[in-house]
Amino acid sequence: MKSISIRYWILLLPLFFGVASCELEENLQPEGNWDLSAPTILSPNSGEAIELEQDTPGETITFQWEPAVSSAGYRVSYEVVIDSAGTTDFSSPILIKESADNGEATSVSLSFEEIDQALAFAGYTANTESEIAFAVRAQSLSKTNESSSSLRVKRFENDRIPVTLFLSGRGAENNDDLSNAIKMKRLNDDNGSPSNIHEIYTELTAGEPFKFYSEQSLPALQYGGENGTLTNFGQALSVSDTGTYRVRVDLDNATYDFLPIDFWSMVGTPIQGGWGGDQPLMYEGNSLWKASIDLMATGGFAFRANGDWSYLLKQIVGSNNRIVMESDAAAQGVAVEDIPSNLIGRYFVTLDLSADAYTYSFEEDNTVVLPIPTPNELFLFENGTMIQEFVKNGDVFSSDNFIPMQSNATYALNSAMDGTGISYSVNGSLAQSVTPDGDSVSDVVTLLESNATFSPANDRALRLSIDFSAPQLTWTYYNFKLFHWQVWDTRVEHQMTYTHPNTYTLTTTLNAGYDSKFISPWDFDLGSDSPSALTGSLINGGGSNLVNIPTDANYRVTMVLNQDYQSGTYEFVQQ
Repeated sequence: MKSISIRYWILLLPLFFGVASCELEENLQPEGNWDLSAPTILSPNSGEAIELEQDTPGETITFQWEPAVSSAGYRVSYEVVIDSAGTTDFSSPILIKESADNGEATSVSLSFEEIDQALAFAGYTANTESEIAFAVRAQSLSKTNESSSSLRVKRFENDRIPVTLFLSGRGAENNDDLSNAIKMKRLNDDNGSPSNIHEIYTELTAGEPFKFYSEQSLPALQYGGENGTLTNFGQALSVSDTGTYRVRVDLDNATYDFLPIDFWSMVGTPIQGGWGGDQPLMYEGNSLWKASIDLMATGGFAFRANGDWSYLLKQIVGSNNRIVMESDAAAQGVAVEDIPSNLIGRYFVTLDLSADAYTYSFEEDNTVVLPIPTPNELFLFENGTMIQEFVKNGDVFSSDNFIPMQSNATYALNSAMDGTGISYSVNGSLAQSVTPDGDSVSDVVTLLESNATFSPANDRALRLSIDFSAPQLTWTYYNFKLFHWQVWDTRVEHQMTYTHPNTYTLTTTLNAGYDSKFISPWDFDLGSDSPSALTGSLINGGGSNLVNIPTDANYRVTMVLNQDYQSGTYEFVQQ
């Protein structure tokens, strides 16, 4: 029985190998032993002119063809591709669409809107006729074949205005990664409806290009331009100085502008100096500014850009923490108010100006700072000589005097009048501010137990307060202006220049018969008891307006103040 079975299988072996060979041949056919013909285009006709009517965006153009044939009878699918004129390689088309029935139908209908948008994304100008190429591509397994033709197409009269806008490029914070492009905020109009104005606060790099895009991927509408005029697919933009900017784009008027933001600061009742002070926030990236700030009182405040009262962010009435530029509020259909705060203590203050925010927030700063033991006495030394004794009140030492300090001198704090006690220094700069020309300029630096000396960043008369429990030193100086007016509401405020010691000077044109006064709004108001004289004494809060200019001319004006700033002298010299 076994021998019969063996003979049987031996006889079958040639037949088995023959069948296997046939099956292998069949499997190889899709790779090359069959053909795929090209489809035959029936419509539209080659060179046909088509105007895309903007009023009927849903109207269609139908592409039809005779089917391609697989010589092996395999399934064939189709797609229509559109590209620029003269294209023979349709591997990266402007538009591609598969036919119906899972690709087996022999026609494709494209709406006017689909075609116009594809041409817009490719940079074709609106209301202009352009030649394009198209092809019908057949595909069967791994084989493709296509037939191509051309059309003359006139785009819509106007470009579609996108509802989203993004910023991207080497000059932007997204490092030229379009998939991570920076979204811009779409502003509202005066009715509270979305407008076609977009903006973002972000950092830009000098000399590096960037553009605006309607999408975070290609294809997309792209905008460049120059000299403030926005252009579809225009040249890339750049800025001359690296820094943070408010970037604003108006798609209705095809314009753009860049507002440099040197800094944002908190101004108002809660901070040192109140509305005359400034507590700057540091830029953290991604449209965020942040700082740890001592909130010293409850009350209203605002965020101010560049120390300029024209650029104030205030709270939208009826919201919890949404903010808008005060000068833009009416145009966006909202009312604003000072931002309220009922917090006391040290808080991280965050200003979020990313596209989905325009908000502020507070977070308690729980950073542990160990106090320094409070001495019984405290003295200030200049170049080794004691120049000021401070008055103690609990853990705080202060003085009502404005101490004239010099950048080329060295200073130290010591608990003994002869300098043999415990020495103290500071970790930070005195008399250095992002708003050096403010009315009242103040900042806080950390107090250290140290033998190191320190110096101010520039010559200034500083009023100092040293809190050992914090531990910190607060410095303050004032700028003075010569107010000059015939009618108060149209007064001119001439900024004066500080020189050592406690001296303020100004050279400017003054008018005969006008009133004048030396003012640092509104803590100091210096007039005279001899108001008609060109030289005389000054009194804070009690002197009369000066009416001492006999002739319209240039004058050099000098004011020298005593250290408490309650009195001093003045001089007007005609040049």
